[in-house]
Amino acid sequence: VQLQASGGGLVQAGGSLRLSCAASGRTFSSYAMGWFRQAPGKEREFVASISMGGSTTYYLDSVRGRFIISRDNAKNTVYLQMNSLKPEDTAVYYCAASLRGSYNLNGARIDYWGQGTQVTVSS
Repeated sequence: VQLQASGGGLVQAGGSLRLSCAASGRTFSSYAMGWFRQAPGKEREFVASISMGGSTTYYLDSVRGRFIISRDNAKNTVYLQMNSLKPEDTAVYYCAASLRGSYNLNGARIDYWGQGTQVTVSS
């Protein structure tokens, strides 16, 4: 599985962005999918994840209520809608796929990573 993330950019605080992650292959629906982020000088952290069928989601506490993860298995794509963005959301965002993962990919084994897309939120 190859993952291609897109949609990052520069936005003012309070604004919105939607990230997309397109996956290659015909087994996309067999993977739980997630988004992680890494800010400068910090470790990569979990942001959100979604079950294989898309019915269950899980979020980092600091983004719950502001971010929404979703997926379209017909299009082999997972999305992250980010609203009410804050400067502390600034990071490189990575999509991830886990073959044995459930809806919660925080601390789970990740089988594939996307290349990352930069999100910068100005104050």
